[in-house]
Amino acid sequence: SSEVLEAIENVIQDVLKSLAQKKAPVLTVVNRSDWRNVEFKDSVGLQMIPCCTTKRIRSDCPRSAPKFALILKILSMIYKMVQSNTYATKRDIYYSDTQLFGSQSVVDNIINDISCMLKIPRRSLHILSTTKGFVAGNLSYTEDDGTKVNCTCGATVFTVPSNVQGIKNLISHAKFMLIVEKDATFQRLLDDDFCNKLSPCIMITGRGVPDLNTRLLVRKLWDTFQIPVFTLMDADPHGVEIMCIYKYGSLSMSFEAHHLTVPSVKWLGLLPSDLKRLNIRKDALIPFTKQDQNKLASIQKRPYIACQPMWKKELEIMAASKLKAEIQVLTSLSSDYLSRVYLPNKLQFGGWL
Repeated sequence: SSEVLEAIENVIQDVLKSLAQKKAPVLTVVNRSDWRNVEFKDSVGLQMIPCCTTKRIRSDCPRSAPKFALILKILSMIYKMVQSNTYATKRDIYYSDTQLFGSQSVVDNIINDISCMLKIPRRSLHILSTTKGFVAGNLSYTEDDGTKVNCTCGATVFTVPSNVQGIKNLISHAKFMLIVEKDATFQRLLDDDFCNKLSPCIMITGRGVPDLNTRLLVRKLWDTFQIPVFTLMDADPHGVEIMCIYKYGSLSMSFEAHHLTVPSVKWLGLLPSDLKRLNIRKDALIPFTKQDQNKLASIQKRPYIACQPMWKKELEIMAASKLKAEIQVLTSLSSDYLSRVYLPNKLQFGGWL
């Protein structure tokens, strides 16, 4: 905590120095949406390079002055929380003055900018993210407050803990981890008792684009148990994007890649090539929108696709067909096809990429 306080004091000191010299204070933040600021490394994924392009947030420019003020406001809130050893969620911060902040996304963005600027992970800033992910299957652990969690009991679902770093005594006999894109598929697999039928496994869903805690948990489980990690996503650009976030990280959070990515993640399904192989009816597939086409084109250009020839092939199949499919399309073959046939065959015969 003294490190955090010192880092904030240094920022404020620079502001005061500028004022003393009758200069307008300026804050410098990394441009987190610039692909030139990241490099791709097989072992880490997308990580921020040391010499980044930056944005200057000036206090004397009408366009950037409001952001300058908001950064100082949130820095002062963080400083108080670290001093008093209290915590707040990003939501709490937004609701402390909704008129000032304007929207939750403004707060989220500034917190990430501060975390990147100070080179301090968000948790150490005493800011918690609200968790939306779920975990189930062969896993038990103790939360930081001493609560014992046992996910192994039948079809029970647990919310991903809000302090992933604080969990301990992790025990599991799982043979693999399955990351499921959507909540509905996750629930369906639980109802079919998938976690125990084939072999014990841990199932996780970020319910769409994963939040920070879900990504931290996947990474922690992988570090702890070193078991294979498979993903089950829709065969569409959005599903591929989500899988890439788990495996390679995201552009905006590349400064924290070392804690968040799991480079060994495998693409289990739903593969575009599966649609032809399983003779899925054309009328069960969904035509691409312009947005889908743009998203796919941008994914195909990313640095990590070049070193994944099999993925590249699948994306080419998707681009050529201009069709996408949700995992639920497998119910057109039979209601329990996913858990009874598709996943067991894939896992048994190595049908992943």
